Amino acid sequence: MDFKDSRTIAATPEKVWECLLDPSVLKECVPGCQSLTGNVDEGFEATVVQRVGPVKATFKGVVQLSDLNAPQSLRISGKGEGGVAGFARGGADVTLIADGAGTKISYAVTAQIGGKLAQLGSRIIDSFVSKMADQFFETFQTQVEGSNVPVNKELVQKSSLWQRLLRMFKIII
Repeated sequence: MDFKDSRTIAATPEKVWECLLDPSVLKECVPGCQSLTGNVDEGFEATVVQRVGPVKATFKGVVQLSDLNAPQSLRISGKGEGGVAGFARGGADVTLIADGAGTKISYAVTAQIGGKLAQLGSRIIDSFVSKMADQFFETFQTQVEGSNVPVNKELVQKSSLWQRLLRMFKIII
């Protein structure tokens, strides 16, 4: 499963870079993350609880940051075991480019899932991976920008649906 996207964050590339290396920011951004310990040099250990279709699993695994090219690019990779549910492996190549007063962050995500989860079918898995990447980078953007403005959740849900529909048409075209 492969997935690409980008977004513009209202912060300098240096600030975005700093947040990408901050374990407390990463913990907040990973959907379902229960714990994240470690550091950039040695990697992180994580516990993530997720529901994929009818399967709910607790994944225990490792996350590594590599190919660090401050403040322009890095690779986030991880793998986790979910017991009888199976395993998940994946990564994201992240690129930062100054864009006016902000930073355009582009990411290309790859993921592999095996075991019971793989039996759910590619449509469910693809949708799940896409949703996880969207949630991670949406939360990351909020964390970096330090948004404390009240969010109209209905508007966000509508725009998220609209963005997904646009992405779907881009794939079809």
